[in-house]
Amino acid sequence: MADETRIDKYLWAIRAFKTRSEATEACKGGKVKVAGVPAKPSRAVQPGDVIQLRKGVVTYTYKVLRPLENRVGAKLVPDYAENLTPESELEKLKAPVESFFVTRDRGSGRPTKKDRREIEQLWDTLEGGF
Repeated sequence: MADETRIDKYLWAIRAFKTRSEATEACKGGKVKVAGVPAKPSRAVQPGDVIQLRKGVVTYTYKVLRPLENRVGAKLVPDYAENLTPESELEKLKAPVESFFVTRDRGSGRPTKKDRREIEQLWDTLEGGF
């Protein structure tokens, strides 16, 4: 067992992500926070750290119990991480998928940069932000 483990490696090891590269990309994309501060992939985790990670519309919360270098079986994960995710967040997984269509007149061409920004802003408001 290592005393210090990178957060991307830790999230992969506790099975929060299928691959380490997915965990790294989530860190780089600002989807992983430790104590409310965005975490770089190389940040070391310590026992007691509270990690929040956003996957889709759900924000998962984990408390680090012990650092971990290698991936473990699902049954062993509770020895290394405590899942503190509120039930209200998990309910979002059961909610019906909201979808909307952005209609454009036929022949109007591709969306402009301004149109794309407006579409992205609309998506952000639907996801609830982080």
